[in-house]
Amino acid sequence: MTTDHPAEGADSAAAEGGRRSAAAEALAAAVRAVESGERSAASFFNEPAARPAARPAPKPARIPAAAPAPARRQPVPPGAGVREVLAAGGAPESLAGPATEVLGEQAADVLREDPWQLLAVPGVRPEQADGFARALLGAECGPGDERRAQALVVWLLERAALAGHTVLESSVLRAELARRSVPDADADAALQAAIAEGAVLVFQEGEQGEAAEESEEAADVRLLLGLDRYAMAEESLADGLARLLNNGPAEAGSEWEEAAAAAPSPSAAELVRATAGAGLVTHSGGETARAEPAALVAAARSLGLRAWAAAHTENGRRRLVEQGEADAVTVAGLLAGREGPGRDEDGSFALDLLAVLDAPQLDVETTALLVESLADGTRLVLSGDPGVLWSAGAGRVFADVVASRACPVVVSRTPDPGPVGELVSGIGIGELNQVDAPGKEVVIVPVRDAGEAVHRTVQLVADSVPRAIGVPPEQTQVITPGHGGAAGTRALNAALKERLNPGPGRFGGFDPGDRIVHVPAPGRAVPGTVVSADAEGLRLECGGAPVVVAPDRVPEEVRHGWAVTAHQAAGMRWPAAVVVLPGDAAGELTRAWVYTAFSRGERHLSVVHGVDQALPRAVAEVPAKERTTRLRSLLEAQTRTAG
Repeated sequence: MTTDHPAEGADSAAAEGGRRSAAAEALAAAVRAVESGERSAASFFNEPAARPAARPAPKPARIPAAAPAPARRQPVPPGAGVREVLAAGGAPESLAGPATEVLGEQAADVLREDPWQLLAVPGVRPEQADGFARALLGAECGPGDERRAQALVVWLLERAALAGHTVLESSVLRAELARRSVPDADADAALQAAIAEGAVLVFQEGEQGEAAEESEEAADVRLLLGLDRYAMAEESLADGLARLLNNGPAEAGSEWEEAAAAAPSPSAAELVRATAGAGLVTHSGGETARAEPAALVAAARSLGLRAWAAAHTENGRRRLVEQGEADAVTVAGLLAGREGPGRDEDGSFALDLLAVLDAPQLDVETTALLVESLADGTRLVLSGDPGVLWSAGAGRVFADVVASRACPVVVSRTPDPGPVGELVSGIGIGELNQVDAPGKEVVIVPVRDAGEAVHRTVQLVADSVPRAIGVPPEQTQVITPGHGGAAGTRALNAALKERLNPGPGRFGGFDPGDRIVHVPAPGRAVPGTVVSADAEGLRLECGGAPVVVAPDRVPEEVRHGWAVTAHQAAGMRWPAAVVVLPGDAAGELTRAWVYTAFSRGERHLSVVHGVDQALPRAVAEVPAKERTTRLRSLLEAQTRTAG
């Protein structure tokens, strides 16, 4: 949240009528100091407060009877609207809509009673919620306030989910609370209250397996905490996968062996045989190996089964169509009922076999919905490249299912061809090799700083790649580690727009012809182009389909798309890719990030290289950013029970 914070809200509210008190103005200065790093949140709470305006005596439970009642500004009267409450706390009125959406129609009353509920609004940081609470409560609030601690518990778990965790170890959560000045005793009370209210679930997990069962010594136990939505989705998914395994198809007949014998490759034949008698199968492989689940679907249809293939993105669906799977769908389209076979009278998908490609991009909630929609006896194949980044949402479903060994695991022996394929294959095993590229399939462009990185990137997209490779700018995708920084997506998109489609940005910063990324929901990035705009909103073309984004949603849902992050690019490929590695991104690199970014180009890869030895070090030593999940242990427990 770059503009929605109490300091900026103070300026706005003062201009609108001077409703802010001197105390609130002092608070705004303190919050600015916290955000800039000049002061810590702890010092803000521990220092004496500026004297606010007179207020009614506080509740005795919060201030000892012997203590003089500190002065406080007049509280917001009951029934006041959420905008008035936000203004009284120095928060911008632009938060009124999101606050009401998250907290409901009683948002004003909720915030009045518990100002730290402002943390539930996306983009609000603890320092900003602390400032808001201080302005409303005065001397009553402090770092150990039970309301603050409990709100921080939920906020930290939400942040963890954004980073992919479905649960956190209790020690990690306590350490994060301590970093935000919550005393240990208050942290305990906050965790107990959150668990008692059902917002947070607690789990105990230990080292399992035959060795642990045979040992008389107690296994190491981990205490895990998670938000109910992710924890329940993970348990529901584990139950659903176990259902498919335990209620799988009857023993396969000879017709399946005949279909396997007719498969186009040995790996495709192995996949057909594994799927014949199993309700759940995983299949691992690179881009060329996508032909194997497509061949499986074709074989199943030849046997009279209702078989479908689904990709994570429209781009992935298009690539399946190019491989001969004309009826391929997207996961989102299948779940929404826009694509695919529809549902039967019981609400299940009207199919017998579903092959889901790009499975590493499946988050736990989406996969749970998908599996819940499959009837008993349905075969599910999860297929994907294990080297790419995990899902943008919480979980690591594909990796956990493979690691659990709960079902047949098929690993393709079909390599990706050419210099790009050779380079990426090496990265997958931790080796950054130099490859022969006689046709300039792989080009390394060293740069000294971020400014040169931006300049060379624009030069590559606009001139060098079209001239040397024959790929036009609209078919070349730039990929960089993050949105911010001197060579992040924002800076690169600004430079690329100026060169490739200059204009005043008269439609909320966009012009017809701009390449964009439409983000209709967290974790979903759909590339497209701006067509026009009118009173209804910004009109886009995304994957051949028209999309209209309402004017008030444009800032949240639409971004320029000449340059994207690797997470946004996962599940998609383009004829050419330009990967930008500025020096300030060295600490963000992992093997999975490099593997994903480098494998997005079908014919050509340019690497704008400014991280020196950080690149080979990341490939060799940093496989991926870890995620804490429960699916693997849940599936292992299901397997032991079934056995």
